[in-house]
Amino acid sequence: MSDTERDRGFERFITFIDAIVAIAITLLVLPLVELTADIEEYGSVADLLRENQAEIWAFLLSFAVIARLWFVQHDAVRHVLGYDRRVAQLLLLWALTIVFLPFPTALVAESADDRATKVLYIGTMVLSVVLLTLVEAYVERHPALTDGQNDADPVNGAANVAMLALALVVTLAVPQTSYFPLLLLLVADRVADGWRRLRGRGDRRTSVGE
Repeated sequence: MSDTERDRGFERFITFIDAIVAIAITLLVLPLVELTADIEEYGSVADLLRENQAEIWAFLLSFAVIARLWFVQHDAVRHVLGYDRRVAQLLLLWALTIVFLPFPTALVAESADDRATKVLYIGTMVLSVVLLTLVEAYVERHPALTDGQNDADPVNGAANVAMLALALVVTLAVPQTSYFPLLLLLVADRVADGWRRLRGRGDRRTSVGE
């Protein structure tokens, strides 16, 4: 195996994980497809779309969430070349959160304001990102698994976890906000950058003190 060639066993495993994600993201649309069987009960397609806005919104939101989580997963292991059991275990647990996500998605469509629904939906995202953060932290501590160009940074994952946890707190404390607090994810990168700057200053102060 060359320095930049991925181990065949790990390549097959990542293909397996990608297939799981593809199936999960496809399952999201099935409830919308089933609506077409009742098209005759609606005056028009426009009526069908209007009366099922919640289902369509839940589908689009969860599609975006799973897509984002896949990109995070891709970035976490894109420089990993060798198969490692711990990485595989963490990624399998992560895949479980992805497979589970269509269930709370269906609940969002039916009972979006229910507290348990919010906990299940956003809580699943939190667990998913926590697992990816653990992958990044593990890979960072084991550079021999990578091609030497690994840029996995658990700080990004930690920032996303913090923003998701804050979003859950806000949506439970202020139900009127619905799921809009999830937009806090948009500032996660800035939070991570701010933390790095603070940590950098702290490291410099420690060096000076030493």
